[in-house]
Amino acid sequence: MPPGLKLALLALFLLRPPAWAQGEELLVRVLLREVPLGQEVRLLLPEGELRAWGVREGVVVGGRLGPFWEFASPRFALEGRPYRGGVRLLLHEGRLLVVNVLPLEAYLLGVLPGEMPGSFPLEALLAQAVVARTFAVYRLNPRAPYDLCAGELCQVYLGLAAETPRHGQAVAATQGQVLSYGGEAISALYHADSGGMTAGSEEVFQRALPYLRPRPDPYARGPRSQWRLALTPEAAAQALRGLGYTPQGQEPPVVRERSPSGRVWRLRVLGVEVQGPEAQRLARLMGLPSALVEFQGWEAVGRGAGHGVGLSQWGARGMAEAGYGYREILGHYFPGTFLSDLLLGQARGAWAWSGPP
Repeated sequence: MPPGLKLALLALFLLRPPAWAQGEELLVRVLLREVPLGQEVRLLLPEGELRAWGVREGVVVGGRLGPFWEFASPRFALEGRPYRGGVRLLLHEGRLLVVNVLPLEAYLLGVLPGEMPGSFPLEALLAQAVVARTFAVYRLNPRAPYDLCAGELCQVYLGLAAETPRHGQAVAATQGQVLSYGGEAISALYHADSGGMTAGSEEVFQRALPYLRPRPDPYARGPRSQWRLALTPEAAAQALRGLGYTPQGQEPPVVRERSPSGRVWRLRVLGVEVQGPEAQRLARLMGLPSALVEFQGWEAVGRGAGHGVGLSQWGARGMAEAGYGYREILGHYFPGTFLSDLLLGQARGAWAWSGPP
């Protein structure tokens, strides 16, 4: 059993509903495209093709100008890629936003294939489904023009064409399940491979969260669990400039201090010293898969891939192969959290986290 393994528990909580919760479904808004004013966007709806573009006064669709446009449909295609749900067109900060509006569970069908291979064990896919659902719920924001983006800065969302029966099985088997702490959905972060030790949230994101602590991760054995890369002074100089620093010398990278998880915390290179989360950003900008690294001159020897916070996808695979269920996997990577069912309450205006039967 991994050190400190804790089972996720069930609990009962109440949440205020998002403004766009309708019927029995929770809707999410996913930014698919951000387009300069005047540039045409082509959408294929069940009724036919639609062409739209943004101008300073609003959004033009079919020769008609409006402040925004919404098209409710079961599915549509944006430049050849099909998506479930409807589409919203609106202006924000001088750009036309193309936003997919769809039920949360339908959204997850297009997320899981982009985040975890279908060849992974089912228990790992179940854990990923819960984490991806919680990630989305945590980011619902009625005051913003959208909730999530479709790329790696949020979660990779590939739409209808990427869906597979195996990923759909994982979404269906965990329908509505989310992780919570203190009565709220958690910031459910994840990465590819911890390299044997996950990171605390403050190491990367400057905020210490009680359920995102450094955790031994002996089952993380991915293709980048160990790696070796050659660096160049030019790449280091470009990375420094990307953070607003000016190179002052020629010396290779030297780690002056490490975080509790063993990652770079104070790094000196080319005469410049950077510390804290910015040191980890510098390591990533230099092209390193992770900040769990040692330097031998201009050669980097490291472990893992990604920021290291939260669930390790290759660690989840290893735990599943060792016989652990998805609840145990989640309990290990998110200690102290609760596994609950997110349901629309009977009374209008209440979201309920259901407890045990």
